[in-house]
Amino acid sequence: MSLAISTPTRGGSGAPQWSRLVLPGPDPVPVQIYRPAPADGPPAGFLVWAHGGSWRHGSAAEWHHATATLAERSGWTVISVDYRLAPRNRHPRAVHDVLTALYWTAGQAAGAPLAVGGDSAGGTLAACAALVARERGLPLTAQVLAYPPLDPTCSSASYHRSPQAFPQAALLRQAWRAWRGDGEPATYDEDGTRVYSTPWEAPSLAGLAPAVLAVGAHDPVRDDVDAYARRLRLDGVPVRLLHPPGAVHGDVLRQNSPVLDHIARAISRKDLP
Repeated sequence: MSLAISTPTRGGSGAPQWSRLVLPGPDPVPVQIYRPAPADGPPAGFLVWAHGGSWRHGSAAEWHHATATLAERSGWTVISVDYRLAPRNRHPRAVHDVLTALYWTAGQAAGAPLAVGGDSAGGTLAACAALVARERGLPLTAQVLAYPPLDPTCSSASYHRSPQAFPQAALLRQAWRAWRGDGEPATYDEDGTRVYSTPWEAPSLAGLAPAVLAVGAHDPVRDDVDAYARRLRLDGVPVRLLHPPGAVHGDVLRQNSPVLDHIARAISRKDLP
């Protein structure tokens, strides 16, 4: 069950219908749900999405245009999660909120393709949720990650090629500390499942959902994403790595986002890795 707190709304001709719900649980989770236009037929699948904002900022409302656009262009129903923000809510609470939305959506999907995704810090959360899904046997069609930061030390060369690039390594390291503390958090759920704050911590990525990864050529997190793609492939996980021309960090918030265009095409059923 879920509690509706707004009525379905349509943003214009051909735009997705959307509504806001609160998903029940020990920690209720607000979400915004974007359904493709009925004239387009049934949704191609269900995508749980976590917004960016360095784990400390952002909301489903602020990402409304991005998630509505993603639903419209991909044909998937997008469930945008208002997860709890750091530093008031540290790891693993945001991952738990994404998981709450993921399990609720699995119940709604009735066997349709189910994926988890996010942009920037939300992409990190989505990757961590995909690891929990693997451990608990929840089948996912894909993990869809737009320019996720993955290395808390921000030490790779791409972080230091331009001192003006966003996000700056020093500020991102502060965000990592606000989200996960100063060390590697050893967080386990009651059933013994490890909940990671970054997939960098996982000893193996084998058995994870196929990955669609997108990052701009000059994004400071590019080396993180490219390294994650390599490690996934080494562990036998199919990967589609996208470098959309002109993409920047925070790209999904742009009016004409090349990242949204590329991942919307990539998650069509015939194009998944």
